[in-house]
Amino acid sequence: MVSFLARPKWARWPLVALAATAWLMSAPLAAQSGGVRTLTLDEAFSRTIARHPDLARFRYLRDGAQAALDEAAQSPALNAGLQIENAPGNGAASGFDQAETTLSLSSVLELGGKRDARQVVANAQMQSLTLTEEARRLDLLAEVARRFLDLLAAQSSVQIADIELTQRERVADAAAQRVRAGASPESVRLSAEAAVARARLVRQRSTAETLAAARRLAALWNDRAPDFDRASGDPLAMPSVPSLEALQTLLDRSPELRRFADEARLREARVQLARTARSPDIQWQAGLRRLEQTDNWAAVVGFSVPLGSSKRAAPKIRAAEAEAASLALERESEEISLYATLADAQARLSTASAEVSLARTEVLPRLEQAEQQAERAYRAGALSYLEWAQLQAEATAMRREELQAAIEGHRALIEIQRLTGESFLAPGRQP
Repeated sequence: MVSFLARPKWARWPLVALAATAWLMSAPLAAQSGGVRTLTLDEAFSRTIARHPDLARFRYLRDGAQAALDEAAQSPALNAGLQIENAPGNGAASGFDQAETTLSLSSVLELGGKRDARQVVANAQMQSLTLTEEARRLDLLAEVARRFLDLLAAQSSVQIADIELTQRERVADAAAQRVRAGASPESVRLSAEAAVARARLVRQRSTAETLAAARRLAALWNDRAPDFDRASGDPLAMPSVPSLEALQTLLDRSPELRRFADEARLREARVQLARTARSPDIQWQAGLRRLEQTDNWAAVVGFSVPLGSSKRAAPKIRAAEAEAASLALERESEEISLYATLADAQARLSTASAEVSLARTEVLPRLEQAEQQAERAYRAGALSYLEWAQLQAEATAMRREELQAAIEGHRALIEIQRLTGESFLAPGRQP
């Protein structure tokens, strides 16, 4: 059996390859038997990746980051200037007879590697965007898995409700027979029929929850009318529980911690950019001056250098260095938080797996056997209606507890996969 939590191959490919999954959108649903349209988790993943706007917007963010990189690579602009002196005036300097007109070009000579430093910062920002996109993709896939799990849980609740309804109807039939035979009072039949009505109500509620869960899942790919009838998978099929030590070795590969490597490069680039400000830029100007009084032309050249550049750059350098130095502590704090979350999720998965195994192998078989014996005893008049009904209620409650434990375990596994960025495959699933 395929585990519905196993991540498909394409979910591990580079982000650029995910666009290829769009063709799955036009393919027919994988399992269609008896007119029932079944949706797999792989299809839910591919539809969400292809249609969700949170991932589509990264194309524009990358365009913006590329524009920032192109801007950082630009040289200082050339400035054209026109300056007129000694005009207009009065007396001997009236009009433009003694005017001096200067046409010039000016710019800045950047020193200290400022342009290269800007490019390094812009490039680091672009690289960090890729990891941000990957982290968002993992969060989105985790949400798909959670909603898919909700749908499977609702479907299983309907199945449990069907079993309960069948049991209650069987009790009602037996009670009616005993009332007709005069072996039980009329109140027993009425109580059994009321239990049947309650079971029908529970089934109707479970059916409505299933439809709502399907709509919540389809909303992730902006589908307001789901084109599937059920989800494929068995929530009671529990995966193997990875050890906490094995998970801890995978934690360094999580997007939350890998982003610190990109952030370290970005902050170091900002430090280098701040340090370039210690080298003053040379402002230059060159042009021609028209002397109207003598009807001559003269060249004009000028340079200016700001003073005290190192002193003015010092505060920005200290700030950038402090930000870079604090990153190690930020990473340590994040790692502590992630480890605590990971340990809690691993413990919940382990506990849930044990509960499901115990319910499946020990508790439910005995309750089902006891319920069968209780039915025979009731029909033979050796057991009361309440005792039989109580055993049925205990079996139903145990099935719901087993399902709840399984759902809790799968939710913990989804969280583990989100934190580590890894896929844990159930037996029989091809990697």
